[in-house]
Amino acid sequence: MRIKVSDENLTRQQAKILMERGLRHQMKGELADAILLYKRSIAVYPTAEAYTYLGWGYSMIDLYEKAIEMCKKAIDIDPAFGNPYNDIGAYLIEQGRWEDAIPWLEEATSAPRYDSPEYAHMNLGRVYEHLGDFYQALNNFNRALMTAPMYLPAEWARNALLGRLN
Repeated sequence: MRIKVSDENLTRQQAKILMERGLRHQMKGELADAILLYKRSIAVYPTAEAYTYLGWGYSMIDLYEKAIEMCKKAIDIDPAFGNPYNDIGAYLIEQGRWEDAIPWLEEATSAPRYDSPEYAHMNLGRVYEHLGDFYQALNNFNRALMTAPMYLPAEWARNALLGRLN
C-alpha cells in the first residue's frame, strides 16, 4: 500500500532539505553556497527558518541591512518564531545601534516559539551594560541563567559585571 504524500508536504520537505544543506555549508564557512541554498529553499517553499538562516548568512559577511530585511520577512511568515527578533537585535548591536536593539530583543524573550530565549536575555544584558544600566544588565544575565543554567557566556558576563561593581 502506498501512502499518498500531498504536493505541499513534498514541497516543504524539499525546501527543508535545501535549508539543511545550506546550514551544513554555513557551518563549514562556505557562505556563498549556504546563501544560494537558502535562496533555493525559499524559492521552493518560504519559511521563517530559511529566511532567518539567510539573514544569518548575510550577517556573516557584514551585510547587516540585508540580514535585517531577511529577518523581517521571517517575522512576516511566522511572528511567533523568536529567532529573527533576537537576530535583528544582535545585528543592530553589531552596527552600534544599541538602543534600537532593545524592542527586538524584548520581543524575542517572550516569543512563543523560541528554544533559546537565553540568547535574547544575554543580548539585552549586553545592551544595558553598554548603556550603563547595570541593574537591568544583571537582571537579564540572571534571566538567561534561569532559562539555561549552563549557559556560560551569561555566567561570565554576570561575574565580570559584578567584579567591576565591587
